[in-house]
Amino acid sequence: MRVLSTNIARPLTVIKNGKSVETGIYKTHIEEGITLGLEDVVGDIVVDRKHHGGINKACYLYSADHYPFWQSKFPGLDWAHGMFGENLTIEGLNEAKINIGDAYEVGTAIIQVSEPRRPCSILGIRFGTQAIVKEFYHAPYPGIYVRVLQEGKIKKGDTLKLIKQEENSLSVSSVYSLFASDDKNHKLAEKAIKISALSEICKNSLRDRFKL
Repeated sequence: MRVLSTNIARPLTVIKNGKSVETGIYKTHIEEGITLGLEDVVGDIVVDRKHHGGINKACYLYSADHYPFWQSKFPGLDWAHGMFGENLTIEGLNEAKINIGDAYEVGTAIIQVSEPRRPCSILGIRFGTQAIVKEFYHAPYPGIYVRVLQEGKIKKGDTLKLIKQEENSLSVSSVYSLFASDDKNHKLAEKAIKISALSEICKNSLRDRFKL
């Protein structure tokens, strides 16, 4: 896997449910690369701290390989890396082959996969239609949130080196499916909740969803 783009955002005001709100989803590429802190990307804007940023969502990665799929569905948009609000656009990222808890060295940082991304209405605003939210839930391409085990700098061209593969885990795709196609799979949900590296927020969402 290789970093194709490093992205941050300045705050932008949008209209959500008839009210003006700020968002950091409109990310664009910066040539100098990004620095990962323990709770966010240095210099990036994180407005909604309840749902973004923090130890378990310090950085968001999305696969460049998924862009053609979405471009075919939303061809009228001005497409560029960072379109999904990701800090890192990655070539070769495949959620079906990455487990919750896997740790990677990238640049001078070390990151660990903590949970799949679940979309909200802000993604719909970014795409100009809330239809993307439902489509995103039912596509196997959520991208990954990571926690930062070692702060460091990442630039375009850096590669992700797997340094620890989590045993007795599930793929990011499998966990994400519990919020859509596998929403009746109690056995899979019970297994997911037992994964120590899965964020507590994601576990609680699964407990609520499956009444566990």
